[in-house]
Amino acid sequence: MAAMRGRVFGGGVQEGGWWSFIRYDEQQDRPTLNRAMLRRVAGYARPYLLRIVLMLATILGVTLLGLVPPLLYRDLIDHALPEHNAARLNLLALGMIGVPLFNGLLGVAQRYLSASVGEGIIADLRQALFEHLQRMSLRFFTNTRTGELMSRLNNDVVGSQQAITSTMVNIISNVVSVVLTLGIMVSLDWRLTLLSVAVLPLFILPARRVGLILRRLTRESFDLNAEMNALMNETLNVSGALLVKLFGRAPDEMARFRVRATRVRDIGIRLAVVGRWFFMGLGLASALGLALVFWVGGHLVLSGAFTIGTLVAFGFYLQQLYGPLTALTNARVEFATSLVSFERVFEVLDLPVEITDRPGAISLPRVQGHVRFEHVTFSYTQPPSDGAVGLREVRRFRWPGASSAASVPLSGLRARNGDGRADGVEKSDGLGDEEPSVPRLALDDVSFEVKPGQLAALVGPSGAGKTTITYLLPRLYDPTAGRILLDGHDLRAVTLESLSRQIGMVTQETYLFHDTIRANLLYAKPDATQAELEQACRLANIHDFIASLPEGYDTIVGERGYRLSGGEKQRVAIARVILKDPRILVLDEATSHLDSQSEALIQAALTQVMRGRTTVAIAHRLSTILAADVILVLDRGRLVEQGTHAELLARGGLYAQLYATQFRHQLQGLPSPEPASSGRG
Repeated sequence: MAAMRGRVFGGGVQEGGWWSFIRYDEQQDRPTLNRAMLRRVAGYARPYLLRIVLMLATILGVTLLGLVPPLLYRDLIDHALPEHNAARLNLLALGMIGVPLFNGLLGVAQRYLSASVGEGIIADLRQALFEHLQRMSLRFFTNTRTGELMSRLNNDVVGSQQAITSTMVNIISNVVSVVLTLGIMVSLDWRLTLLSVAVLPLFILPARRVGLILRRLTRESFDLNAEMNALMNETLNVSGALLVKLFGRAPDEMARFRVRATRVRDIGIRLAVVGRWFFMGLGLASALGLALVFWVGGHLVLSGAFTIGTLVAFGFYLQQLYGPLTALTNARVEFATSLVSFERVFEVLDLPVEITDRPGAISLPRVQGHVRFEHVTFSYTQPPSDGAVGLREVRRFRWPGASSAASVPLSGLRARNGDGRADGVEKSDGLGDEEPSVPRLALDDVSFEVKPGQLAALVGPSGAGKTTITYLLPRLYDPTAGRILLDGHDLRAVTLESLSRQIGMVTQETYLFHDTIRANLLYAKPDATQAELEQACRLANIHDFIASLPEGYDTIVGERGYRLSGGEKQRVAIARVILKDPRILVLDEATSHLDSQSEALIQAALTQVMRGRTTVAIAHRLSTILAADVILVLDRGRLVEQGTHAELLARGGLYAQLYATQFRHQLQGLPSPEPASSGRG
């Protein structure tokens, strides 16, 4: 039950409780219990209140039944055997069978209740976290490590569950056990009870000294395991495995892993040996306490103060006292430390949602597709007004493997100093934590209009702001200044769900789920028929390829679509958008991975798809630009030119320069240089 509720009588303390001693020794890192935090934790336990009450009742029942056997032994020794009472002996034998039977049944019930409460809390927390993360803006994900999010959803949620179903259960059961056991021991003999409690420091002192060694070794073990796991994560994903094979570094990576795995093995052996020495010492201390009790009690028996059965019963109660009593000396620290996981979960839930529906936001009907940018300014590096752009790594209470002894308070996570740091906290080395003093503007006072059914081509050098415009239109970000109108409606005044229905986007980096082609296509329209799937794929020039596969539309595309070529992935993504049938198309270099023949077929298909729809396309191919109704030329975040191909050439400005250095080569049939934009921009 408890961390140190090991058997002392005859067998020493069980090794399962050594971690409690490590935590006990960390006196300098004792966290404080926060009432607001406790109330919030209780809120998640409230739906399971009846089960928790029943669980506490089973704990009380198990503890009470655990106190009965010593009394049976005393009665056997003092009455049944000396009095040659066979009937009493039979009843006692039945009791010795019945007590563990009922105790075991209660234990099963307690485990069921504990598991149902714990797993229920895990599910509730994970759902709350996942739903909240789904509402977070794209800025949040670009400033937060994916591994940290996975840690919150997995490790910390499980830690939160253990705080209620393990730590709390241990504390309650230990308190009940100590109170009832001491009560019975005092009723048997107060002198032996005092002697039993006086031996307790012999448990604490070894724990404090050896705990230092165990804590250092455990911290080192966590570090070595983290290094080994990092190597596995880097080399066993698709990209890492490809890099290793391309450079022929498999033998080197195997050697690196062998070294790290060996270190983990060695530290594990040292931990096991030190832990064994540690518990041998505790076993000797418990044996000393038991010997003193039997020695003093034996003299009391010889003097006729009490019976042999009472002494034997006292010895059994002694084994049920030392473990819980020792564990309770560290109960407050144990419980407060377990709440760190709740703190980390709540830190995510408390992050404000940057992009959300305003009160009274309207649901857009099917729009005409009139897009207007009015004096739009935007900066990626300028955080929202609340200052929360990403998720920081919360410091633990000198948890083994941690590098700091302090825990970041929730209020400090979003209260930033002038240098972009949380108050009193060192800078994290995560993405997005360090902000330049003068934020660079991705867009600077940009205004333009795209009428319904028009094709607008975005042109400009790398970092000009083209991709930023395509991100603002579906409201992945909100403008820092200015506004964006769709059919006269400010995007911030309409619901996100209705806006998403109007816009279809093929992003610069095609992403496919590790699932079938069919499942990836149905992501756009879950109720689409097979005929609709095939029609969309024909328009994207991918149906024949899919039909030639052994599994057809049920072919697994692999991690991030790695089983498909770049052009095949791009065409599947285009088919997915076609299937969505949006009023507005956003094409972010949608044909950048296609060969000339495939591109020609795609362009012909897109011409049909774009008819009657507003289309905003980042274009690096002359065919798209020539078909555009309006060309928007951007440079360093500013809209420097706009017009048709002929108008812009006549002006002799930036577009004319780009045409001369890039697009004209396509017209002449010469090899085209690399696209001007390859990143966010």
